[in-house]
Amino acid sequence: MATSNKKGPPDIHGNTLRAYLYLVKSGPSELREVQRALGFSTPSLASYHLGRLVEAGYASQDEHGRYLPAQGASNAILDGYTKLGGVVVPQLLFFSLLFSIVIGFFALMSLSYAAYVPLLVAASVAMVVVLWYETAKVWRRLASWK
Repeated sequence: MATSNKKGPPDIHGNTLRAYLYLVKSGPSELREVQRALGFSTPSLASYHLGRLVEAGYASQDEHGRYLPAQGASNAILDGYTKLGGVVVPQLLFFSLLFSIVIGFFALMSLSYAAYVPLLVAASVAMVVVLWYETAKVWRRLASWK
């Protein structure tokens, strides 16, 4: 079996990522809280995933045994996302919404100036397709973590 020379923290995905997102949303949490919230069958399963987070440096344990996310760790894990309160959304969502509104406005305005319609349509469609594609790609990655 080949061994990897890859240095650095392990890839965080699946239930381990779900445990991390729970800590980010809920703050310091005890083992059983994480187990119940994420529907893990046993406390040892929750302990395994929390242990992976601690080992990777993405979480720590305080003196009371509660787990909490490490400062700055979310930058590495949630690259491409923005946390708004307890919700994590793709950063490109904001640009997608903005450009969709702007293009809709210009589309309505181009009704008065027909010569610009083909250019507006081509630029608009290209911009919206690219932004929504990138947003969906990032959102799918987040959905696969849950």
